[in-house]
Amino acid sequence: MLDSQLSSQPVVDPPPAHLMHVRIQRSQGWAALNLHELWEYRELLYLLTWRDIKVRYKQTALGGAWAVVQPVMLMIVFSLFFGKLLNAPSDGVPYPVFTFCALLPWQLFAYALTQSGNSLVNSQQLLTKVYFPRLIIPVAAVLSGLVDFAIAFVVLLGLMLWYGIVPTLAVLTLPLFVLLAVATALAVGLWLAALNVQYRDVRHTIPFLTQFWLFATPVAYAASIVPAQWRILYGLNPMVGVVEGFRWALLGHTAGSLPLALLSAIIVGLLLFGGLVYFRRMEQTFADVV
Repeated sequence: MLDSQLSSQPVVDPPPAHLMHVRIQRSQGWAALNLHELWEYRELLYLLTWRDIKVRYKQTALGGAWAVVQPVMLMIVFSLFFGKLLNAPSDGVPYPVFTFCALLPWQLFAYALTQSGNSLVNSQQLLTKVYFPRLIIPVAAVLSGLVDFAIAFVVLLGLMLWYGIVPTLAVLTLPLFVLLAVATALAVGLWLAALNVQYRDVRHTIPFLTQFWLFATPVAYAASIVPAQWRILYGLNPMVGVVEGFRWALLGHTAGSLPLALLSAIIVGLLLFGGLVYFRRMEQTFADVV
């Protein structure tokens, strides 16, 4: 009788290995950076970057021409006031080319900083619905600025051709300075994006920050006018090395550019590492606070 009762009991097989339960717990201490997730979600990164590009030019009359209009108008204003009225030195380079060469990395940095700083707040509906590495959002915002940079770079080449300026072999280092400009924007943008979730008035400080930073960077003037005793302190601004590096790579002047670029790379590395750690630490509360 007992054998018949046992034989009538249903046999329950163990669950397959791929259906095993996994307990997700809140990480303790400082969260790991987990940068490999960016590669695993690379398709999402591409889609968000392309979304930001389309939103920027959707239903606009000039479209991609805005990437040229803004730096050209600034170049004209700087050429009139700083070049003509104030006679600002340009290290022997025609002032329009001197200024426009600096405006390219600056426009890339300013746009990427603004977009990345506001990226989490602007994507709050996405944050609360599905899991993905939150780091993708500010990274996509930064990468979308490269389209404007590429368009405006063609205008710079035309200006150099007009004034008869031929780049030297130093132009081969230009991608490194583009990377440094992107890293600078991302480093600062990560701090601002995480803070913006907690304190919404951060978004109001970003325009003021970029305006102040513009005049603290040698865009409308040459870094050579800074006294020697202040040169190291001045170089703590990472965009100084980026702008001077651009001018060195394309125009072949300012011998002090490489030390400034090296100092900028060190500062950016520290800011980027700190921004990544702080961003990952605050990431746990984004969906609850945003």
